[in-house]
Amino acid sequence: MNKRKQEKAKKKHPEFVVFDAKGKILGRLATEIAKVLSGKNKVDYQPNVGGRDWVIVINSDYVKLSANKTGKKVYWKHSGYPGGISSITFKDFIKKDSPQVIKLAVKGMLPKNKLSREALKRLRVFKGEKHDFERYTGNTNEKANKKEEKARNN
Repeated sequence: MNKRKQEKAKKKHPEFVVFDAKGKILGRLATEIAKVLSGKNKVDYQPNVGGRDWVIVINSDYVKLSANKTGKKVYWKHSGYPGGISSITFKDFIKKDSPQVIKLAVKGMLPKNKLSREALKRLRVFKGEKHDFERYTGNTNEKANKKEEKARNN
């Protein structure tokens, strides 16, 4: 039986991919982010080796849901005590903590294991257009995102 040799993870510098959430649908944005975090967008993808790229999401306040789910979608959490369940709608949650909305959506898209916990540490979400990683990103990724948007619109 022929066995495939597993290549060692090369010591490459991580890329910083910037996603602009302005006007994007939450679920579709979360799947794209999950692909980058897990490394599935790379040619040398291996399921047992996590991705190495960082994801920066800007304009998290302007993310939206498809159809009329803005007032209907409910997030639930439980304190662990009897009667400790609480809920919040998407409309209120986006006003209260919009970065957490995107983080929860991406967390749901990733597999539940050690690699996903490491991947979520490489996800940074910001409310506005300014972020702390400008020195790493430059303008290359933002230009690529603009090119993608132009291609979609045409």
